[in-house]
Amino acid sequence: MEEQGVMIGSKNDELVMKLLHYFIADKDYNPIVLHGAKNEIWLENLDSDYPIVRIVTDYIHNDEQFQFDLLKTRSILKKIKKKTVSLHMEMVSFYLNLGDNVHMIKEQQKYEHISCVSIPENLSINQLQKNKIVLEAFPDLMKRTTFKEKGEELFIRLTRDITKKSETDARKAEDVFRIRKPVVTMAIIAINVLIFIAMYLFGNGSTDVATLLAFGANFGELVRAGQVYRLITSAFLHIGFIHLLVNCYSLYVIGPQLESFLGRWKYLAVYLLSAIAGNLLSISFGSSLQISAGASGAIFGLLGSLVYFGYHYRIYLGTVLRSQIIPIIVLNLLAGFLLSGIDNAAHIGGLIAGVFVTMALGVKGKSSLQDRINGGIISVLFFGFLIYLGFFGAA
Repeated sequence: MEEQGVMIGSKNDELVMKLLHYFIADKDYNPIVLHGAKNEIWLENLDSDYPIVRIVTDYIHNDEQFQFDLLKTRSILKKIKKKTVSLHMEMVSFYLNLGDNVHMIKEQQKYEHISCVSIPENLSINQLQKNKIVLEAFPDLMKRTTFKEKGEELFIRLTRDITKKSETDARKAEDVFRIRKPVVTMAIIAINVLIFIAMYLFGNGSTDVATLLAFGANFGELVRAGQVYRLITSAFLHIGFIHLLVNCYSLYVIGPQLESFLGRWKYLAVYLLSAIAGNLLSISFGSSLQISAGASGAIFGLLGSLVYFGYHYRIYLGTVLRSQIIPIIVLNLLAGFLLSGIDNAAHIGGLIAGVFVTMALGVKGKSSLQDRINGGIISVLFFGFLIYLGFFGAA
């Protein structure tokens, strides 16, 4: 943790440490390192109603300096919103050292999305017990910052608790983002390649209709006749070498990281269920004579899963989401609408399934039991809708 400009030994030390203890140890906030920021600490918890908290120890002596501080804060908040792909973000700024000539700040005063709270000269958190902003956002602040310890003993306890919480969070993040061997990803790629070769050894090649059907390509009439296994087997077939190369390369790029993030079994579940969803939507909207094959529906499911995972860890992956993952999804969907021969229904079905299935399976360290239950309900409804469309709603 980087304490940005807080000097040990200053009169605000105890108050700053109590606030840090409350937000970090009790409310799961994490420090944001801002290069060049002095005498202020920024904290984030993107799952909170107030995702950003700012503690300002710098002396602000008049309204003009306060206005400049607000302008600077808005600029930084805008950058954080952009980085974390957040459409709406509220924050609270705690001012610990306002001069008597600052008249702009008032109780329950908000400046756009910035709530401002001033702690009076006596530096007592108890002075906030009637502040409406604090009561609304952090009703247990006074209770959780009352300690039996005093002086040096208090500083030791607060420092120990903050350090322990920071170390625990660091271990959790390290565990989530630790790179693991992509066993499932490489196995899927190997199966794709082996089946592609087998289509030439035991059939008439990957572009032959009879061979595709014999190896399990997706075909609506046969699926409705009871050959539901085609909803999965078709995801391991490819029509032509370029099709195989593109999908295997995409899987090689996307798969290893997501497999590390989710774990092997969750990753495999997302892949297979996304393939099924994509193929169900494909037979719902495709021609009755259309034969389809390929892993792209499942790969779009992995992209959807990555979006859901990245949103929960957007403090780490927000820039990647905004600049890489989302543009890739949009461009590929646009290509599917503009170019012929691309099964965009499978892409869309897989993409949506990837989000819903990951919601049901949960994101380590982020998803609550209620989140997973909601994800499970939504997934069941979504697959029920796809089954209805594929088996009963198709013309």
